[in-house]
Amino acid sequence: MPRTDEAEFWFNAVYSAVQQIPSGKVTSYGHIALLLGEPKRPRQVGVCLKHLPSQDSGNHFHEGNVPWQRVVNAKGMISHRGPGSAERQAEALRGEGIEVTSDSMGEFYVDFSRYGWFPVELESEDDEKDENDNAEGLDQADGTERQ
Repeated sequence: MPRTDEAEFWFNAVYSAVQQIPSGKVTSYGHIALLLGEPKRPRQVGVCLKHLPSQDSGNHFHEGNVPWQRVVNAKGMISHRGPGSAERQAEALRGEGIEVTSDSMGEFYVDFSRYGWFPVELESEDDEKDENDNAEGLDQADGTERQ
């Protein structure tokens, strides 16, 4: 079923935001939603990642260039999305040098204090601000007005 323009915009915004998470770091679904200005939509972030196309799909965003594994729930726990999905995500994170622990119930966790990535805004928004400042005649280095 084709997506509406609004849904397509949201999916692309989520994928673009997730691409900015550095290797060896994780964040939460809720933080991605917050960075995108929609703090009440963490579940929709999860839906986007659940429906991330495969690498051979021909889509611009796919599981080969969107580090889906770097997004976990607000408790630092890897969410189950199907049989073996949590184990697959844990292995992908371990491959990046992230320590993933498991509890007696078999749930996987990442320590946010050690591996968390929680910027106030996305890097792409910083770039847009720089471009706007330059367009308004401000010096990029110190924000003072050019003469």
